Amino acid sequence: MAYPQAEIGVFGGSGFYSLLENPTEVEVETPYGAPSAPLMYGDIGGRSVAFLPRHGTSHQYPPHMINYRANVWAMKQLGVTRIIGPNACGSLQAHVKPGDFVICDQFVDRTSGRKDTFYDGPATTHVSSADPYCPTMRAVALEKCRELGITAHETGTVVVIQGPRFSTRAESRWFASQGWEVINMTQYPESYLARELEMCYCNISLITDYDAGTAGADPVTNDEVVRVFGENNQKVKDLLFAMIPALPGERPCVCATALDGAVF
Repeated sequence: MAYPQAEIGVFGGSGFYSLLENPTEVEVETPYGAPSAPLMYGDIGGRSVAFLPRHGTSHQYPPHMINYRANVWAMKQLGVTRIIGPNACGSLQAHVKPGDFVICDQFVDRTSGRKDTFYDGPATTHVSSADPYCPTMRAVALEKCRELGITAHETGTVVVIQGPRFSTRAESRWFASQGWEVINMTQYPESYLARELEMCYCNISLITDYDAGTAGADPVTNDEVVRVFGENNQKVKDLLFAMIPALPGERPCVCATALDGAVF
């Protein structure tokens, strides 16, 4: 089946549907089942963009039940070569404040049982994830944050927990003691699966709360996460509108050649 072609993909919440000008709904089939929702295809600043709410249109898929492989494969089917992944995250460090953005450069996977590779054999394929986020996209995101006056941390490690529960105080203190800045439930395997398909991926972590082990922090609640994310939703949209037209046409980054030498 022939699908309309998009250049850039965005994973996010259902509130981002309004990003696209004159969007068209596209049903995409994948070898891994159905993605979380139909993709929306449209235009931002003269660039063709596909949007998919990772949790579904009604937020019906909790983090551990998202079909990450189908979602990323669907983007590939539409020709997407770059993915932007904004998401709500907790802070593990006092200097990373609610309302700040973190443009992560590393992740630590603490999930279990998730389908996290496209390469189940017969050819054994080892794709490097030493530097899992696209350096070109990260540079553009940081430049646009500065121009928009958004407080953004230039580096950061996100620890990805299984969910749907939040961390205990002991777990949170352990993560913080490692120097990690951000905690989230969806960055793995979403970002890594994009690398396996030689797609660029940029994480934008919007800090909504302090995690439970942060000194002086109250236990995180879903209501508080939703409230802070809603208050800062416009900043995310402004960044995407600035960032997408500024992405270069060429991809000289490691992401574009991730499979070179990866097959055993």
